[in-house]
Amino acid sequence: MLNEFIAIRRDLHQIPETGYKELKTQAYLLAYINKLTNKHLEVKKWRTGILVLVKGTKPEKTIGYRTDIDALPITEETGLPFESNHVGNMHACGHDLHMSIALGVLSHFASKPAKDNLLFVFQPAEEGPGGAKPIMESEEFAAWRPDTIYGLHIAPEYKVGEIAIKPGLLFANTSELFISFKGKGGHAAYPHLANDMVVAASAFVGQMQTIISRNIDPMDSAVITIGRIHGGEIQNVIAETAFLDGTIRTLSPETMEIVWTRLKQLAKGWEEAYQCEVEFHPGSDYYQVDNEPVETEEFIRFLKEHYPESYVPARSAMTGEDFGYFLSEIKGFMFWLGVDSEYSLHHAKLNPKEEAIPFAIDVLINFLESK
Repeated sequence: MLNEFIAIRRDLHQIPETGYKELKTQAYLLAYINKLTNKHLEVKKWRTGILVLVKGTKPEKTIGYRTDIDALPITEETGLPFESNHVGNMHACGHDLHMSIALGVLSHFASKPAKDNLLFVFQPAEEGPGGAKPIMESEEFAAWRPDTIYGLHIAPEYKVGEIAIKPGLLFANTSELFISFKGKGGHAAYPHLANDMVVAASAFVGQMQTIISRNIDPMDSAVITIGRIHGGEIQNVIAETAFLDGTIRTLSPETMEIVWTRLKQLAKGWEEAYQCEVEFHPGSDYYQVDNEPVETEEFIRFLKEHYPESYVPARSAMTGEDFGYFLSEIKGFMFWLGVDSEYSLHHAKLNPKEEAIPFAIDVLINFLESK
């Protein structure tokens, strides 16, 4: 018989929705939550998200657990029998697994509450524009603000049954990068009468990499990636506008500030050199995931005692996760959950092994009961 929470994952996988559009997802989650034993539960909605408080038997504190619920604007190519029904959207980052795991843990404690209060945060818009910071600033979250908070993220590179974690920095600071160039278009035969923004934007892509090689300490790390370039509309017309979309990733907020300062300085020089306008457009900024050492070491000891084959020392990664905003104010940690997939996160063919779902539920229930 198919595990209940694997079945739930497959349901959720078919209805992926992007940030703050998770209406069907929210309705599905609420329908399930409303069927649980509600003697110990209180439920609040926040935009397209949900907060569920499980009242403890003798509460001295509140322990939080956060899951993200949104999807990515990616066309699925898995060929699975339960693939996305929303063409152009896909749970390509594992949030369908994240939600089913959270529901599994919530189901247990709804009927068998822990000593302390448990707060389950079903957060929208992790992939953008960023839901962690706004939900933390909400009245709903403030009323139940936890003393500690935990979360997980699936990891294709680890095997099912493996959990990778480390104290301190786990995920990087990330910042979305959107730049527009505006010059003067013209006929391809008369380049001297125009200011070609394809040339300007292309040169900027190469030059910005010198920020990493010449302005960042070689013992530090930073990455600038341009994932999309658009300029011009037809082959024989010089482009009047061009656009660059990308991301910046750093291992400290201070390094992020250096990168942004240099980008803006370069842009001023580009405006002079190419006789154009360079504009930066707003994007999402995600704070680093910095695991609190005491809480993290406690979890590692728990794993070594109860799941000795599971613990894997993690390395810091340039991955971005807005869970970092929770950890910037509330002690806790995030860990990687192995799902052993051939394809990476954000890939159209990502196919996590579903056996990771009951394993993660078991680990989290036992850990929370040990608190």
